[in-house]
Amino acid sequence: MRFKSRPAALVAAVSAALAAAATALVAVTLSAGPASADTGTGYLRTSGRNIVDSAGKVVRLTGINWFGMETDNKTFHGLWAGAPATWKGQLDRMASLGFNTLRVPYSGDALKPGAAATGINDFTNPDLVGLSPLQILDKVVAYAGTKGMRVILDRHRPTAAGQTPLWYTATVSEASMIADWQMLAARYAGNPTVIGADLFNEPHAEGTDPNATGACWGCDVQARDWRLAAERIGNAVLQTNPNWLIFVEGVSCLSGGVANVWDNIPDDPMACDWWGGNLSAAIDKPVRLNVANRLVYSPHEYGISVYDRQSWFNDPNFPNNLPAVWDSFWGKIAKQNVAPIMIGEFGSTLANPLDVQWLTKLMAYIGDNGLSFTYWSWNPNSGDTGGIALDDWYSINQTKYNILQPYLNPPTTNPSPTSSASPSPSRSASPSPSVSPSRSASPSPSASPSGNGGCTKLVTITNAWQGGYQAEVKVTNTSTSTISPWTVTWTVPSGVTLTNGWNATVTQSGTTITAAAPSWAQSLAPGNFVTIGFTATGPSSPGPSNVKLNGVTCL
Repeated sequence: MRFKSRPAALVAAVSAALAAAATALVAVTLSAGPASADTGTGYLRTSGRNIVDSAGKVVRLTGINWFGMETDNKTFHGLWAGAPATWKGQLDRMASLGFNTLRVPYSGDALKPGAAATGINDFTNPDLVGLSPLQILDKVVAYAGTKGMRVILDRHRPTAAGQTPLWYTATVSEASMIADWQMLAARYAGNPTVIGADLFNEPHAEGTDPNATGACWGCDVQARDWRLAAERIGNAVLQTNPNWLIFVEGVSCLSGGVANVWDNIPDDPMACDWWGGNLSAAIDKPVRLNVANRLVYSPHEYGISVYDRQSWFNDPNFPNNLPAVWDSFWGKIAKQNVAPIMIGEFGSTLANPLDVQWLTKLMAYIGDNGLSFTYWSWNPNSGDTGGIALDDWYSINQTKYNILQPYLNPPTTNPSPTSSASPSPSRSASPSPSVSPSRSASPSPSASPSGNGGCTKLVTITNAWQGGYQAEVKVTNTSTSTISPWTVTWTVPSGVTLTNGWNATVTQSGTTITAAAPSWAQSLAPGNFVTIGFTATGPSSPGPSNVKLNGVTCL
């Protein structure tokens, strides 16, 4: 989940807070950076709101996330694909489309001695077989450099098991995290293709106020204050490699806990945002690094397909209210010339037409303010957003790309991005990847499930914790007829209780959960699929079973 929770009673206060924030920013807003700048030469630095190269020329990073190294595969997903989507072919495709930067999520598990990369097609990628995750990363970095691309490494989670509110766990210490970062900083020292470290992905709140246990910003509690941790970790990285940029994400709620209507605390209606998205306190309480001109703030931002209950999505002025939201949470940092902003993740399936408005407005905001970004994601197997690539890992989602393309700055060696999708290539057999799914990724099976003339299913537990879990139920219409309206049902064990659902109207009766088609996506055409996400209390094993599409059992 990339979202926060906020009591409904606060929604009315949000509009007033946003209006005040927008008004306050008018007097201090600076002119936007240039609309076009390539990836530059040499190592990068910061200069006020801008990222600049070794010659002082403004650089704007317009990149994409390629995930997998943070999962049980311990390497990039899609290496199981057929030609032309070889590992080099996919990088060629990204660069030709105009993505000039690659953000690479990883977990500590991928860096351990003896770590093995899995899910590699030995026919299309024979040169990767037998290599360690780090050796594969070396090859990707080297080849991306020949394309004029830059690379940002992202500590996505402590282990492949899943995302955590804090940057450390009972078994993965902050010291071990620093050691991992220093190893990577030393490994790529002297190679300006790798420009920096996104220190930790999506620190976020846990528990409710006043008993918060999650990541806070500026609370001065050493064990929870992400701002102070970012200073410790960032300075340790710079001690090893002073040439790197340090990318620091926000938190979700400044206190480290979500607002609680029973706590009698007057919670700030703008105190919570997406996981990693809240940098509203960073101007007054900045991250202080020992090497000047290295700090880039990197918030995350998502659309309705990820979580449809953010109060700003229900504002009568949507989507014109959104710039004030972004100003308040992170945009003011660039507008006041404090530091550069690079939006490290943002994405959507665009299944809801309102998300087209959201993404269009966001890209215009990015362009107007000269911001950098890395889109989530290249991967088609991101369960809550989908990807730029389609299921063959080479053809592209033209609707998404058409919105992004005007704001892309192609790598220096690729001056002309292509704007049309290539025909779907033929696919050769690919190996079955070993995937430990996460909140941000649902596994891509090695081959399409066999059909029964009606539907197929793919059930994934995307995250689990003490007393509850998050899951996705993906159903594909394998019949020859459009189903409208569609309804998906599944069975859960006794003791499992639904707490939330998205991408459908999700309800529970006894041990049966029903997902009814939303008003904006009533039809399911032949060959198309729907992915319903939900959270529940109770045990995650055994998982959902007996999945049906309009009463037909799915194989």
